[in-house]
Amino acid sequence: MKSFRAPWSTSLRAISWGTTVLCGIIGLIMAWNMPGAMRWLALAPLVMVFGGALFTIRSYSIQGDVILVHRLFWDTPLPVAGLLSAQADPAAMRGSLRLCGNGGMFSFTGLFRNKTLGNYRAFVTDSRRAVVLRYPRRTVVLSPAEPEEFVRELPVADHGS
Repeated sequence: MKSFRAPWSTSLRAISWGTTVLCGIIGLIMAWNMPGAMRWLALAPLVMVFGGALFTIRSYSIQGDVILVHRLFWDTPLPVAGLLSAQADPAAMRGSLRLCGNGGMFSFTGLFRNKTLGNYRAFVTDSRRAVVLRYPRRTVVLSPAEPEEFVRELPVADHGS
């Protein structure tokens, strides 16, 4: 098993801290201004923060025939079988539009689209470390700490060189 850290970019840190503080302030304002029986609604912004934190990406690993995206409490498996190519590309996410998912609260995850990749699934913490995995019917983007080493470790014929 080979493991790779998932370092956070400056923008991910700023968005995560900013939204956490903002949600905390909104929760406090709601608690202060709502009638007694409705004060429980002030927890909603904090639930959003907690929900986003659950999807935090801690690391990635390659274990035989599977790539694992390690979250806080579970792993998301990606098969190595069927992988057509893998390429480190720091510009892969440039110009992307988020179709569905998380745009920076503890990770950039979900479905995205741009002109270069088309529709793709992202499990990213730093877009400058992007690795593009191409399968016959889908594209996935990860961001391990050492993108080139991650690509070299994958058992695929085309490393996008």
